[in-house]
Amino acid sequence: MFRVEDPPDGRPMPSSGSLCAAFVDDLGVDGASISVVSYGGRQSTVCSSDTTMARAEALQFELGEGPHWDALSSRAPVIATDLNAATEHRWPMLVDGIRGLGIQSIFAFPMLMGAALVGVVDLYSLTPRSVDNEFIAKASLHAGRVAMGAVQRALHSATDSESEESPMAPALRREVHQATGMIIAQLNISATAAFARLQGHAFVTSQPIDDIAHEVVTGRLDFANLPDDHYTPEGG
Repeated sequence: MFRVEDPPDGRPMPSSGSLCAAFVDDLGVDGASISVVSYGGRQSTVCSSDTTMARAEALQFELGEGPHWDALSSRAPVIATDLNAATEHRWPMLVDGIRGLGIQSIFAFPMLMGAALVGVVDLYSLTPRSVDNEFIAKASLHAGRVAMGAVQRALHSATDSESEESPMAPALRREVHQATGMIIAQLNISATAAFARLQGHAFVTSQPIDDIAHEVVTGRLDFANLPDDHYTPEGG
């Protein structure tokens, strides 16, 4: 039975690990990741159930495509039961990368607090996984139940200077946001364009976006010194 509830005032918030573990235990999936999204579009990874799922979540973040993004835009569950199916062509770049991790099914559920969209729960299976309406309803209900705990986790980590990084919750991607701000200053462009440049450089160099952000923040990479055609795969 799913047990993570909104904590009453004064009680400890649920741990990030328990938030993800509850989905795996109750829904019978192989992995889960939870991220919170601010009104400004900033993404904060609250937890991943293991390093494979953390990498799968990071791939969606880096590529800007996948059920995670579709769930955000549609505010509805997004289901992919078999990534090997010939009819699956919604996210070609993601599918190539995520299959290399052994993942064959992926599902995304928006986290809602009332009418407010606060994030996404991504669920993964290492085998093709058919799901029914009961599974979708249960996962959607659970996503709503963890929303408050996930937001509390994100807020705590964002304001706690001693909050530790881990491979499964990489500092809520603080360095990605810092690097985006530095690229804005380097190139005098909008935040949206700066993040797109960061994504593009990660893609063309086949490096995780977190690694690229770290290079920018530490001063080892200055986007003002890169050729214009190096920012994106299309040279834009």
